[in-house]
Amino acid sequence: MRAGSAGRADQPDAGEAPEGVGSDLFGELARMVAALSEVQGLRSFTLPYPGLAQRALDHTVMRCLEAGESPPRSLPELWEWCRTRPSDDSLFAVPSSLVSPGTTLVHRVGRMPTRSCLEVASHGPGGGVAAHARALLGDLHARSGTEERYRQCRAFLARHPVVQQQDRFAPGWNRAVWSRVKNLYGPLPEFLLVDGDFLYCPSCRLPALPRDSAVPVPGPSGTGAEVWCEGEDCPRDAPPRLIREPDQAWILQRSLRWYLVLPHRTDEAAREALERAEVAYETLPGLLPAYRLWDTGPRIVDIQVYDRLQPALLAAHLTDNTPLADRTLVVVPDALAGRDGYRQAFTDALPALLRDRLVLTTPMDLVPDLGQARREEKDDA
Repeated sequence: MRAGSAGRADQPDAGEAPEGVGSDLFGELARMVAALSEVQGLRSFTLPYPGLAQRALDHTVMRCLEAGESPPRSLPELWEWCRTRPSDDSLFAVPSSLVSPGTTLVHRVGRMPTRSCLEVASHGPGGGVAAHARALLGDLHARSGTEERYRQCRAFLARHPVVQQQDRFAPGWNRAVWSRVKNLYGPLPEFLLVDGDFLYCPSCRLPALPRDSAVPVPGPSGTGAEVWCEGEDCPRDAPPRLIREPDQAWILQRSLRWYLVLPHRTDEAAREALERAEVAYETLPGLLPAYRLWDTGPRIVDIQVYDRLQPALLAAHLTDNTPLADRTLVVVPDALAGRDGYRQAFTDALPALLRDRLVLTTPMDLVPDLGQARREEKDDA
């Protein structure tokens, strides 16, 4: 996980990460955390550790010894270590142009991989959880037979990260869609249960865990920041919802919850903005929702939707998979784009030749930005 290829002629000071070594270790740890988090809970690990975990632990110990710091002595200690050591720690020294300072790999409350961890892991060799999600969706696309059936299945997955037994008897349940997607669901894992109950966030509908491993009660004591959910940034004005019979529920695979469910709300908001403004568009074929605008003159203008915390890694993904359109509006949640430095970090991470072709926007700014693009096109004509 490197920010660039330029090396340093001088030797690093004691305790300072040699060029790229700390960043590579951070990426390796991200891949380890992402892979092991779903095996069956960290406390179940006993010696000998899985190969990738032992290698990551060995490399961490070596790096700590080089820096004169006490290393983690076990995999559980390493997991806790990843909860407190941020990307800009001297052991990693990950450039802020690649990962936002203060980024950790394990969430301090949920003790599960952070969203940034999954993004960093997907930036590395093999493509991580993003590659896994694409493989699952690619198989679903092939099994669906037609683009329309695939879109129905994709929409179902985005709206149903968790399916309960009672849902299958509700009005509007599509048995044909369920038959194609049910293999992408599995039983609720034990490490996501609290006192035998499953909790999920009322905003993102993704799994939630409280800090103290006790089910929050309704009212002021049941709300607040000490609850983690996979969405991470959701409002905490209501306590998590409960499923008291978790054996009667199924959960979508984690890679799809991150890759498909998280951006769904932003995707819906973007389409609603276009429809309110009566902007004509068509849905493009492909694994993820993407749209092509009509009446844009000789230029092709597309829309892609993401929900990624790390703007530089999003820019790197788009650079490696450059859209073919003349201009692509990259829509992210309003709250993300409003973060200090997010837009600038995205732009700075793009190659100069792509900065006019890839425009970061939000559902709220989408229509005004489209109007600006059309005005610029007329000025260039």
